[in-house]
Amino acid sequence: MLDLHRLRLLREVHGRGTVHAAARALGYSPSAVSQQLAVLEREAGTALLERTGRNVRLTDAGQVLVRHAIALLEGVEAAEADLATAAAGRAAGAVRVSAFQTAALSIVAPAVRALAASDPDIRVEVVEAEVEQAVPALRLHQYDVAIGDEYDDLPRPVHADLRRERLLREGLRVVLPPDHPEAGAAEVPLSRLAGLAWAGCQPGTGHRSMQLRACRQYGGFEPDVRYSSDDFLIQLAMVRTAGAGALLPELVLAHGGAGLAVRRPAEAPLGREVYLVTRQVRTPAVEAVAAALHAVAAGLSKVES
Repeated sequence: MLDLHRLRLLREVHGRGTVHAAARALGYSPSAVSQQLAVLEREAGTALLERTGRNVRLTDAGQVLVRHAIALLEGVEAAEADLATAAAGRAAGAVRVSAFQTAALSIVAPAVRALAASDPDIRVEVVEAEVEQAVPALRLHQYDVAIGDEYDDLPRPVHADLRRERLLREGLRVVLPPDHPEAGAAEVPLSRLAGLAWAGCQPGTGHRSMQLRACRQYGGFEPDVRYSSDDFLIQLAMVRTAGAGALLPELVLAHGGAGLAVRRPAEAPLGREVYLVTRQVRTPAVEAVAAALHAVAAGLSKVES
């Protein structure tokens, strides 16, 4: 008889790559995880893991078992959610949502407020995280819903095992100090902003890649990114206090853009898509949370249009 607890350990080791990483995530010692996996191998009657340097990987038998483990654990999760729903008479249970900053401010927070009234038996837990980190955690059931963003011409990886749904599209705006010479125009050519110091996200992020591409392709210059932060509100503060320029999504401007010159880029309608990702099998509580997120996003889309 295979033990579900040990199957969960196998799934975590498979997803995280090392016994130590799985142990940290689950709050166990590495030796305890190793002992439980050894018991699982005896139960299975075959080797499930093999070492590759400091990491471990699943044997062919381990790959077979982990696929079944994922299905079994998802079935248990769905059963627990159905029981909670039946006991409450409506959708119930915990739903863990990860979102990047702007989505957390503009979409998730209003959805949590709406769910508190419409579905009081759903406990929504929210964590700020970028989609690159959230997708692996989604597979490991650390999150149930992840909200990501995809800038024009910078596609995210396609995950065939996950379910992706568009929430909204938002435009990008040039943000300038109000006394900048270009602040009086309705649209600003990026080519006139080559001399600016810029605020932007950290290297390696989708926003930084978008900023570099836009300035090079449409402005014909390499931006002097002098102020780097993945917090858009900090970028807005640098525009306000240090005279920087920024290229930011529309939604964030409602939370800190007052008093700044917010203009459309003249060369092209730059933008990004905001989307949610879930596992393929969704509990009633996850469905309710997804519906609330869609409702908030639909209202924002009407405002933006």
